[in-house]
Amino acid sequence: MPKSFSELEKQHPCFGSHGASTGRIHLPVCPGCNIACRFCERSINTSENRPGVTGRILKPEEAAEIVGKAIQISPEIKVAGIAGPGDTLASDNAFKTFKIIGEKFPELIKCMSTNGLLLNERADEVIAAGIDSLTVTVNAVDPQIGAQLNDYVIWHGKKVEGVEGAKILIENQLEGIRKIAEAGITVKVNTVLVPRINGNHIAQIAQTVAEAGADKYNIIPLIPTAKLKDEPAPNCAQIDAARRAAGEFIEIFMHCNHCRADAAGIPGKSDISRQLYAGVVAGSGNGAGAESENPFKENFSHG
Repeated sequence: MPKSFSELEKQHPCFGSHGASTGRIHLPVCPGCNIACRFCERSINTSENRPGVTGRILKPEEAAEIVGKAIQISPEIKVAGIAGPGDTLASDNAFKTFKIIGEKFPELIKCMSTNGLLLNERADEVIAAGIDSLTVTVNAVDPQIGAQLNDYVIWHGKKVEGVEGAKILIENQLEGIRKIAEAGITVKVNTVLVPRINGNHIAQIAQTVAEAGADKYNIIPLIPTAKLKDEPAPNCAQIDAARRAAGEFIEIFMHCNHCRADAAGIPGKSDISRQLYAGVVAGSGNGAGAESENPFKENFSHG
């Protein structure tokens, strides 16, 4: 049985109401992606602190050793998560990794993040993986707005652009959330706040995902990059307004730290990722001795 929401609030740093006192490790095993977000630029480096970035790509078979080492360094780690740097449902890597982690570290909370394009059709696999929480990034529930944030999706091998692609994405996100929530798994929704585009749309997103079964909502301020590199990041007043608008419909998470796909430690308090991966080379894409010139080769890559 998945952990209850109250259990997650006590142990999961992304669900506690008073900041993090427990740690998590993100396992960067999913390089491929299937949507072209206009603000996303996946990268292999050790300097940027944002989603979509990792210092290396791990194979699922490497996960247990890394998790064991992480717990030795930081016993506060209670959560093993997979958040990229691509989409967790664009390959089978996340499921393979959770199977290994579940067998060797059954006490750990398991969570994953997804853009939700394949969530509807892979919901049964997500449920069977035994995860305790799922985060879905939903940046719009109106395809006209969504089309301004995503150039296109890759849907069953076809490139679907603009409003049509956004409609496919939104329908699969919402139906997928319903299925996961009905299975008793806690769902958190992330929304990247781009004030000019979806700033006045936040309340509608929050209401819609809450009605679909989401438990918690997180506003992520835009980090201007990629095709939205010239778009202003939201200021404090805009973030506060978005949170208040969403808070009318769903509980708000207030402690997001723009975590990397290989983050490890207690959010905002300790970062053990460099110590954790020191000397790790085999099977990894580390930007220097990577096994492929393109570490995002497994699936469609727009990075």
